Amino acid sequence: MSAADQPIPVSLWRDRRFRRFWAGQTISQFGDRITELALPLIAVGALHAAAGQVALLTALVWTPNLLAIVLGAWVDHRAHKRRLMVLADLVRAAVLLSLPVAHLLGAVTLGQLYAVALLTGAAGVLFNTAYPPFFVHLVPRSSYVDANSKLSAGRSASYVAGPAIGGALVQALTAPVAIVVDALTFLASAVLVGRVSIEEPPAAHDPAASSLLGRAREGLVFVARHPVLRASLGCAATVNFFTFVAGSGLIVLFASRNLGLTPGVIGMAFGIGATGALLGAVIAPGISRRLGVGRSIVVGAVLYPAPIAIAAAAGGPLWARAGALAAAEFFSGVGVMLFDVNLNSLQAEVIPDGMRSRVAGAYSTINYGLRPVGALLGGLLATLIGLRATLLIGAVGGALSLLWLLPSPIPRIHSLAPDHPVAPGKDADARPLPS
Repeated sequence: MSAADQPIPVSLWRDRRFRRFWAGQTISQFGDRITELALPLIAVGALHAAAGQVALLTALVWTPNLLAIVLGAWVDHRAHKRRLMVLADLVRAAVLLSLPVAHLLGAVTLGQLYAVALLTGAAGVLFNTAYPPFFVHLVPRSSYVDANSKLSAGRSASYVAGPAIGGALVQALTAPVAIVVDALTFLASAVLVGRVSIEEPPAAHDPAASSLLGRAREGLVFVARHPVLRASLGCAATVNFFTFVAGSGLIVLFASRNLGLTPGVIGMAFGIGATGALLGAVIAPGISRRLGVGRSIVVGAVLYPAPIAIAAAAGGPLWARAGALAAAEFFSGVGVMLFDVNLNSLQAEVIPDGMRSRVAGAYSTINYGLRPVGALLGGLLATLIGLRATLLIGAVGGALSLLWLLPSPIPRIHSLAPDHPVAPGKDADARPLPS
């Protein structure tokens, strides 16, 4: 019996299985904030890496997403998704632990850092493609929004406190040793996820099934033909592309050069932005109940990128410039959580069980694949037309992502409750929705 068919719990916090999963995910998110700081610091401090080498290190973390569509097709034909998630956590822990060991031996190299970035990124893709089928067999359908809210709140909390914790650990222990903490968080996640008992459906073993690449293509075709998934992917890819055009690096550069803000003030503004994301994750279920799931997605699609224009238009005295940057980050944080929490919940509702990992892979390949392209375009535009104009393009272009949503069924979807099923649409795959 799947979670969707089980009696609805009064609160997810009373569900021991969900508490374990939430704890594992939140702990590993805090660990990630440490590595995001420590890995570049090892490259710069210990190995004297140049800017291009540090950029390559960051790019390698995202690169495995380009193959996510193929990996998702492979995961869909595996019976035990939970075991794959545990395996992904163990791989990330082992790979990260290689760095402090090499540090003790005096053998850390840039090549090893690149391998760590690539392998942890690949393990992350494995975890993320196995996660959607696991989620829907853990959480009742009517609790999708609430569950995504709680998981996103844990992630947002890691962005509020994680950088400070990471900085203190790096300063006290050195960057390579601080990475041990992140490795331990993945081990904790593996233990906690491994103890979450769910009934997973058997994998399909159809002798006439298509090849791995054929199944990957089926996932992409399914998304393209499904009115809800097609519109949501187009919207998400567009908003992410333009927010990377006006990426955090350019915002920091603009705040420093054009607004004349100190690093401390910029850091404070980004911290306020993280609290906005935390607030957005917490209030998302209430907003969803009031506006509806679909309209909440529409609001988030605009509220996420549009506040960048507030920072781009900033001027006047110091308090006004700093306040504009803080307001932009805060409202953007609220917007991204309204968007993510509701969109993730809607996707969990409309994707059939046998397609979940393939669809997740297709999303990752397209959505994450466009991010570095947006970042490169942002750098080019900043050089040609200036930082302020580039940020405005990012804000306007990102807000226009709602044009994908307006003609779709999404704005008319109010609830994901069992008595309000979301129809796949006439041009979608004819298979029944998961129950």
